[in-house]
Amino acid sequence: MLFAFILYFALMIGIGVYFMLHETGSGEKGYFLGGRQMGPWVTALSAQASDMSAWLLMGLPGSVMAFGFGQAWIGIGLTIGTILNWLLVAKRLRKFSSVANDSITIPQYLSNRFFSRSHALSIICAVVFLVSFTIYVASSFVAGASVFTTLVPTLSTEKAMLIFSVILILYTFMGGFSAVSWTDFFQGSLMLVAILAVPIVAVLTEKIDWLALNNVYEYKGSVYQFVPSFFNASAKDIVSGLGWGLGYFGMPHIIVRFMSIRHPSDIKKASVVAIIWVVIALAATIVIAVIGRAILGYELLQNGQQKMVFVALAKRYFSPFVCGILLSAIIAASMSTADSQLLVASSAFTSDIYRPIIKKNASDKEILWVGRLVVLAIAVVAYFIASSKGQGAQAIMNLVENAWGIFGASFGPVILLSLYWKRFTYRGAVMGIITGAVVDILWLVFMKSTGIYEIIPGFFCSLLASLVASLCDKEPSAEVKALFDKASDEDYDE
Repeated sequence: MLFAFILYFALMIGIGVYFMLHETGSGEKGYFLGGRQMGPWVTALSAQASDMSAWLLMGLPGSVMAFGFGQAWIGIGLTIGTILNWLLVAKRLRKFSSVANDSITIPQYLSNRFFSRSHALSIICAVVFLVSFTIYVASSFVAGASVFTTLVPTLSTEKAMLIFSVILILYTFMGGFSAVSWTDFFQGSLMLVAILAVPIVAVLTEKIDWLALNNVYEYKGSVYQFVPSFFNASAKDIVSGLGWGLGYFGMPHIIVRFMSIRHPSDIKKASVVAIIWVVIALAATIVIAVIGRAILGYELLQNGQQKMVFVALAKRYFSPFVCGILLSAIIAASMSTADSQLLVASSAFTSDIYRPIIKKNASDKEILWVGRLVVLAIAVVAYFIASSKGQGAQAIMNLVENAWGIFGASFGPVILLSLYWKRFTYRGAVMGIITGAVVDILWLVFMKSTGIYEIIPGFFCSLLASLVASLCDKEPSAEVKALFDKASDEDYDE
């Protein structure tokens, strides 16, 4: 099993070395956006792999296994959100970001979209990205170390986190966006193979007692309340699950993939690949939960180990080496999310703060190395946050679960309006981002007891604020309208 992990890590580092040697002189656009040369398959799988962390193989199946089908609505919401993101955002964002002065980051795009001379919006977005994604990366370090120690019990948490962090930093530092995208491509492929192999082999080799799904398990110290029927789902489960899908429109580390594809016309093929991947992956995850509850329900639930259902099934049906390859998919899921977030955080500083404010005449070579050094700095800060044992650090880590809601509520409506509404203004964008973030946080603090995911009120309040502020503002200039018309042209494919 350990040999399979070593092979996997060697492949990841090898990809980083390859792109560092072959993309020297590519500059800022090459390091942070792959020079807009990503093919449809790489774009599709890297987008989906960067979206799905170890949560796909541990958190979601464990939650469905323990609490029933109501939890599966999160997966359904994410599937719908992914489909709409590819259909509504992908192609238009690729075209708009290109027309808007060849923007390579989301903050840069939002400023260039309105020909704004002010750096206010760009700086606000960049600071939010920098801080939030540093915390996100810290969370990924914790998740990666947790997975590693689970799979290799003889390894200490400190050593596991160090190994995970060093490998992740190496290929991101060296190869930039191209290395991250290609590693995510292989990681996404591995995740799909693993998530399909386990339930298929389980169904083919074992007689499953499907009646065991509705068994209610008791165990000491439980904080869980199991549902009487596995297939029950409340209206609250459905609404909150669908609410998760709203987050995609404003998730920087996912939608930046759309900006990197070679041509807008390639989006059609990429969207087909991505949608098929996410439907199969999430459906297979839910099947794993169902099979796991029927076969290993008592064994895992009595010890609160439902998150280990994929690991337990893989060990049950496969040889140690094959099992090691399959379980590498969990590490791949953690890495594919962390590397994307690390690069987006770095680009937020380098492209949106360093070049426009600190040193306007910085050369491409200087920007490239500043970007690499910022990757290293963010990773080091994230590592210390992740390895800290204090209560403050734990409080920071707990904030991560709400970051999806804040990003989706504040940036989602603004991205959509910027792509579809010619009357949208710079002030409308600023008000939308601020309102979405504030409402999301206030709902989380004061209305969490309702059980409604905070992204839902935050998203629609942001949308309303953006609309009202834009209508109260003067109409966009002729050049802003011309940009909108050019980017909306169906024949534009540059």
